[in-house]
Amino acid sequence: MKKGKDAVVGEVAGAESGRHGQKVQSAETGMNVLKALGQLGGAASLTRLAAHLQEHPAKIHRYLSSLISSGFVDQESITGRYVLGSEAILLGLAAQRQSNALSLAAAEIVELVETLNVSCFVAVMSKHGPVIVRWEEPLQAIVINARVGSIVPVLSSATGLAFAAFHKSDLLDALIERELASATEDQRRQLPNRRAVEAMLEGYRAHGCTWVRERLLEGVSAVAAPVFDAAGQVPAVIVAIGVSDSFNVRPDGPNAKALRETAGRVSRRLGYVERGPA
Repeated sequence: MKKGKDAVVGEVAGAESGRHGQKVQSAETGMNVLKALGQLGGAASLTRLAAHLQEHPAKIHRYLSSLISSGFVDQESITGRYVLGSEAILLGLAAQRQSNALSLAAAEIVELVETLNVSCFVAVMSKHGPVIVRWEEPLQAIVINARVGSIVPVLSSATGLAFAAFHKSDLLDALIERELASATEDQRRQLPNRRAVEAMLEGYRAHGCTWVRERLLEGVSAVAAPVFDAAGQVPAVIVAIGVSDSFNVRPDGPNAKALRETAGRVSRRLGYVERGPA
């Protein structure tokens, strides 16, 4: 029995659609293999890759062979591990050139201000200390002296504490020592020495953010979250500030949660991959 023209056309279209779907699925799997390799630090064995993706090693091996042919993956001759290839590295460098911590964070705090209805800013480190470089505020903003270009202290601001808790540098060490040496009597009671500072910073690290309540300015409180780059350094800190009576500084509160989420998005855009416990 001969098939009608429409039936033949339908079969062909169905076959083409099936092949297209297979190609899309194959491409997605290949990208998942490549992403997994990046998540595992850029080098991994076949066994580890397969376990990470929860797939059979034979299946992952087929995709790795294709990725090697296209230059996105290489295999080390001595260890047999699979590593990111030249094409993947070129893509990463191109993405890195387009990703700037300041511009990405500045774009994010616009939405953060609308969400929290409080003033927000971005700070970076300078040789004199943390400096505010971008400021956004709601319609009814609080009036304080700090603005773009202001230098804030390390140990008495949420901004400075975020740098101190999550970023290591000789500059920060020197700034902390200088502030301890010039501390007031009341400040010395709270932080008598470097050991007390480290204990305080460790407490902040456990929550992924820092916060102060009227420590720097009377009636004003703040929460800050670090932005991490691909190397795990902190190029910027995102901060939200508000009137103490109505501003929640709890690390499990809505302000801290929103800041961590915002800083996390920027960090991922910068290539940061959070490492779990070893």
